[in-house]
Amino acid sequence: MTNPTAPASRTGESDGLEQVCYIGLGSNLDEPRKQVERALRALRSLPDSHLLHHSSLYRSDPVGPPDQPDYINAVAMLRTTLAPEALLDRLQQIEQDQRRVRLEHWGPRTLDLDLLLYADQVIDTPRLQVPHPWMHSRSFVLYPLAELTPTLQFPDGTTLIQLLKNCPLGTLEQLGV
Repeated sequence: MTNPTAPASRTGESDGLEQVCYIGLGSNLDEPRKQVERALRALRSLPDSHLLHHSSLYRSDPVGPPDQPDYINAVAMLRTTLAPEALLDRLQQIEQDQRRVRLEHWGPRTLDLDLLLYADQVIDTPRLQVPHPWMHSRSFVLYPLAELTPTLQFPDGTTLIQLLKNCPLGTLEQLGV
């Protein structure tokens, strides 16, 4: 992702530089559409941040354990001065505010917020991996991303267009805004 600003601090709350990042949203419990809409409102209220755009909502098949309800997904584009792990803390607080319980890996959830991309940074810490390690093969991430920034380029030089060629739409269904 091309970004003319310098990389932000990885540990501080804010370094004052605005960075563009992308957040994946998903829910399949407790009125999923309302959960995602509530999370988008919470993203609009994040300190030191500005929600620039968000994709349409999408219905997707669950990934993980069988017998889960379908998911509602979206991607948000955010400009922030929060450092990556400080942003992660805020995203996890939004999840907790919406009663996220982590019982089963890839299991059902009221809300999942993933930091997909943070400027053009590659981050690999015990708490955070950016770009998100699974995003390259998930239609429910790539197609909403394409709505926001069709010419997106990832830190490794791969383009979103290249990834979409290898990631069929499948049963992903666009629901609207």
